[in-house]
Amino acid sequence: MNGAHARSSNGPRSVLLLCWRDTGHPQGGGSEAYLQRIGAQLAESGMRVTLRTARYPGAPRREVIDGLAISRAGGPYSVYIWAGLAMVAARIGLGPLRKARPDVVIDTQNGLPFLARLAFGRRVAVLVHHCHRELWPVAGPVMGRVGWFVESKLSPSLHRRNQYITVSLPSARDLTCLGVNPSQIAVVRNGLDEAPSHTLTAPRSATPRVAVLSRLVPHKQIEDALEAVAELRRRTPDLHLDIVGGGWWQQRLVDHAALLGISDAVTFHGHVDDDTKHQVLQRCWVHVLPSRKEGWALAVTEAAQHAVPTIGYRSSGGLTDSIVDGVTGLLVDDERELVDGLERLLSDPVLRDQLGTKAQIRSGEFSWRQSADAMRTVLESVHAGRRVSGVV
Repeated sequence: MNGAHARSSNGPRSVLLLCWRDTGHPQGGGSEAYLQRIGAQLAESGMRVTLRTARYPGAPRREVIDGLAISRAGGPYSVYIWAGLAMVAARIGLGPLRKARPDVVIDTQNGLPFLARLAFGRRVAVLVHHCHRELWPVAGPVMGRVGWFVESKLSPSLHRRNQYITVSLPSARDLTCLGVNPSQIAVVRNGLDEAPSHTLTAPRSATPRVAVLSRLVPHKQIEDALEAVAELRRRTPDLHLDIVGGGWWQQRLVDHAALLGISDAVTFHGHVDDDTKHQVLQRCWVHVLPSRKEGWALAVTEAAQHAVPTIGYRSSGGLTDSIVDGVTGLLVDDERELVDGLERLLSDPVLRDQLGTKAQIRSGEFSWRQSADAMRTVLESVHAGRRVSGVV
């Protein structure tokens, strides 16, 4: 272990990570990658790292990946119940988490927390990528109201003495609006996996191609990208849209593309491996991310590695941190501006290259090792009974 990786002798030796999905899950995305990549770095530094998450078809109950001991049980909602029972059982030396013996617990709140505080008290840090106010209606009128009550009232009250971790300054501000004390909110930004070297030298497409790298769920608003392409295609006949990612909303998007008459101009790649993802990004001219809400958006820096600028909505929150407006990409305020901004990027190669080059330079500032070092600082503070605030 080198100095950057070596943990403090009196720091935490074991950490338990709680998340509703892992990166192997068909609907896993950036928030899952964040936790697992940082967890892998912590494991490499000598910590014992356990990840508790949900099961999915083909996934074993237990396995070790990148040094993480993964324990799985439950589905989209029952994962919280099974994890809660496992945590309680672990306190008396029973169940699947009995060997974890965590010094610190990271409770990932993807709308709903695991309520690990009830089992582990102040040893728990609550990880929130972004707040879900705008997203809860998708869960239905009853579940939406219950979920927002838990996220906005119950969780801040229950965790009022716990450390919070988030990934961007906009998300930190949102937590403050929910009543979380700013002195307890640490910002640990996303890292970045290096793109396969051979994908960085592949040629750009000779004809205009736009990429969307995202899970296919309603709040990502990929319909806006489809409609933008439908409009611009009338003026740019060769325009093509590559949608990389999977999700339960995919068929709706396929149908929407057909309704717009652009099925031949859209490729749904589905859930692909990293090599394929980066090959698609290297070919495209612009990355579009019309999401309603983002914590940071790992896809922005992944596209930036290929000197591809991103255009997205200012109102998403996290994009105002991952995109430097007018420098590494463009932030817009509505669908009309999205179309106009995309057309500007496609028709102005000088602007596109300037933004892409600066985005690529900025992407070099991020790594998972750096993020893990920051996370380790937070975990050591929690272990010592202190709180951390601001960008770490």
